[in-house]
Amino acid sequence: MAIEGDSSNSGKNGVIPVTNVVVEEPEFTDIIENITVPAGRNVKLACSVKNLGSYKVAWMHFEQSAILTVHNHVITRNPRISVTHDKHDKHRTWFLHINNVQEEDKGRYMCQINTVTAKTQFGYLHVVVPPNIDDSLSSSDIIVREGSNVTLKCRATGSPTPTVKWKRDDNSKIAINKSLNVHEWDGDSLEISRISRLDMGAYLCIASNGVPPTVSKRIKVSVDFPPMLWIPHQLIGVPSGANVTLECFTEAHPCLRFKEYFTVEWIPPMLWIPHQLIGVPSGANVTLECFTEAHPTSLNYWTLGEGQMIHDSKKFKSETTLGNPSYKTHMRLTIFNTSQSDENSYKCVAKNPRGETDGAIRLYVSPPTTISPGPATTESQRRDTWDTRGSINNTTNGHPSVYILDKNSRMSSNLNDIGKSEQKSTDNSKGYNLPIEISKV
Repeated sequence: MAIEGDSSNSGKNGVIPVTNVVVEEPEFTDIIENITVPAGRNVKLACSVKNLGSYKVAWMHFEQSAILTVHNHVITRNPRISVTHDKHDKHRTWFLHINNVQEEDKGRYMCQINTVTAKTQFGYLHVVVPPNIDDSLSSSDIIVREGSNVTLKCRATGSPTPTVKWKRDDNSKIAINKSLNVHEWDGDSLEISRISRLDMGAYLCIASNGVPPTVSKRIKVSVDFPPMLWIPHQLIGVPSGANVTLECFTEAHPCLRFKEYFTVEWIPPMLWIPHQLIGVPSGANVTLECFTEAHPTSLNYWTLGEGQMIHDSKKFKSETTLGNPSYKTHMRLTIFNTSQSDENSYKCVAKNPRGETDGAIRLYVSPPTTISPGPATTESQRRDTWDTRGSINNTTNGHPSVYILDKNSRMSSNLNDIGKSEQKSTDNSKGYNLPIEISKV
């Protein structure tokens, strides 16, 4: 603005001479830089102005339509906001301070000079937030029945929006369904169709968005299934006076304490018995075997005939070995110095809260053999040994296999070489009578 006068007439008219005065309006001297800051940090936005004069500078949050500061005064009630300026700077710079930045602080910030026509400029504040998994909206450790469908959920927050992927803790493949197995799965949900015991284990939900740190959640999946048994030899023959060991392998999950087994409701399980009939010469030792699968791990024991539980003694020794995976169990029963009185049906039993199963092994003990004067073939010797007993009745489902143990040899021979295992469920009726024919060797 300029004010002009005539100095030549000043003396005559008594007017004080006036010189030309030019007043410059304020201007911005620099842009407001866009800033990216992690949540929780402090940030400072700068607005530089020259020729401010008596005008004032104000800071506003544009998206929130909120006036934050005017000149040296803080208008907002947000205690994290403050303002400072450098008086000694040729171009005075006004700083907007935001402490402990939160995600809601993101957006455009406007620096304004209150001229007649307001002058403004903008700077953008980007707030990045590390990923966080919301436990209240995500799955936790679960126990499911084998064969059911399972959905695991993992909800993550952050800015930018995190991506979620799934892995197994042991780096094995994830079985999405029968035809799809993957090492990793993307998405905040993981669906497994008809889950099996092989899918049991820990699953990792991993969330990342480029802002460290990456976070993960470990979800343990337990798969319950009825006990299952494998019996390598169901018919065992030993000579009188020999020791014999009976074996049974089990798999079960969950594990059952003995005191619990009287109070739970049982579900029919399954059973595998490799050998149902075992023959040994008198005086030999023999081991019966049984294999089971169950989860929780089953309570395993042996019985004699239909009921009497077998305890360790000079005559019997039972062993139970956990397999890999842990839901597999190998049961063994050794009978020492077998005699005719040891001929019986031996049962391996497995129980857990999901079911109960048992498998029978028939043991035959042959008397000491005598050598006939004339030559005898292997076939006739076996027929002489077994024909006196007639047909052997099988009390379990499937085709039994016959094992003969020679007292003078460490080798046992499978006479009928069937090579089939028995799979049994408590749903099956008992009392199958299957005659056993000893095949030629």
